[in-house]
Amino acid sequence: MNMKKMLALLLALVMVLSLAACGPKDEGKDPDDASNTDVQEPTTVKIGMVTDVGGVNDQSFNQGAWEGLQDLASKNSNFDVKYLESATDADYAANIQNFLDEEYDLIICVGFMLADATREAAMANPDQKFAIVDDATNADLDNVACLMFSQEQASYLVGIVAGMMTETNNVGYVQGMVSDNMNLFGIGYVSGVKSVNPDITIQQYNANSFGDAAVGSTAAVDMVTKGADVIYHAAGGTGGGVISACQQEGIYAIGVDSDQSHLAPETVITSAMKRVDVACQDICLAVLNDEFTGGVHQYDLSNNGVGIAPTQDLLPEEVIDAVNDAMTKIGSGEIKVPTTVAECPEFTLANA
Repeated sequence: MNMKKMLALLLALVMVLSLAACGPKDEGKDPDDASNTDVQEPTTVKIGMVTDVGGVNDQSFNQGAWEGLQDLASKNSNFDVKYLESATDADYAANIQNFLDEEYDLIICVGFMLADATREAAMANPDQKFAIVDDATNADLDNVACLMFSQEQASYLVGIVAGMMTETNNVGYVQGMVSDNMNLFGIGYVSGVKSVNPDITIQQYNANSFGDAAVGSTAAVDMVTKGADVIYHAAGGTGGGVISACQQEGIYAIGVDSDQSHLAPETVITSAMKRVDVACQDICLAVLNDEFTGGVHQYDLSNNGVGIAPTQDLLPEEVIDAVNDAMTKIGSGEIKVPTTVAECPEFTLANA
């Protein structure tokens, strides 16, 4: 082969190799290369919950809120939930700051006693989303969702139960603390009792604590000594002592916030339900869907935010019928449950 032919072959080979190098590249993506995938990682929304001093196992609204968050996280992998427990009032701000430092997407503060700490943190961190249970004083802040409940409606219903179930014409009520929001429980209860039993005696006691079962027990025993045979509590962990004392004394108790019949099945005849679990789930989903709004989020009978416990085995049919009738009339507006002391002067704890 002469030199010209050899050069021609080499030139042809070079051209073929050049065309191959410039040809279309394989558009396939290496499955091991995460940077070459169009599949996006799931959004993770971090939810931090701060309890009040009642603690996460208060068998009441702290526990209800946490169980709601746990249930949400178990069904939706987008959520990472955590709680911090407050042993004293001094823990509120520190626990909130902990979640701020860890850059949580939503901080839920459980209970009106966290109102001041929530406000301070929300004003200092306007881009941080907060929710608070049972407080509307922060409704003016765009980054705080105030989860409010018409607890007077649920309390009115259990008041009907107490007024119809008593055999001594004497019932009791233990409240965890006096405030405008907490007073709604007592106002509703007293109004419900009086609606079916106008001449009844209603003993009332302010425990001034949501976490002292001993105080609740002492109050209940004193009421039993004075003739009460049905006692309702709206006192968080303090209410555990009320229920225990009622069980020991052989009288009926009425629970609050969640269905508390499991604590004493032959003693707790019903409970005033406040669906803190539902409200906490709602606000978490709003954050996930970029639909968070500040201000008051109201829960009542119309949206199943409050009600009466489904456990009603100890209630006669006529009592259940009276409760259902009241629910219908509240829904239609025929019954307007009082919300102020002026509308219910028989409620006497307002200035306790």
